[in-house]
Amino acid sequence: MSETQDCLFCRIVAGEVPADVVAETEHSLAFRDISPQAPTHALVVPRRHVPDAASLAVASPDELADVVALAARVAEGDGLPGYRLVANTGAAAQQTVFHCHVHVLGGRELTWPPG
Repeated sequence: MSETQDCLFCRIVAGEVPADVVAETEHSLAFRDISPQAPTHALVVPRRHVPDAASLAVASPDELADVVALAARVAEGDGLPGYRLVANTGAAAQQTVFHCHVHVLGGRELTWPPG
């Protein structure tokens, strides 16, 4: 099985795994997290498989910008006055799906520093 065939987010992008899609662009897809950590908790992923945000920034800054812009659209659509974007990079940072994704979190007080 190839890396993309084995990737949960690639399978969501391909429509093989159901997801609660909230917004999309030509290059990115946003869907609700199945284990939300805040009232708004969505994931925004690039449609193509890239392991993390840093790799996407190197491969295609325009696609990373699209991910961030779509995240802002999700937050606006949920009426958030403020929100947090989180991009875990690597297993030591608790990244569990190695396909670039940004968490959009909001809808409650978000303390600093996080976890």
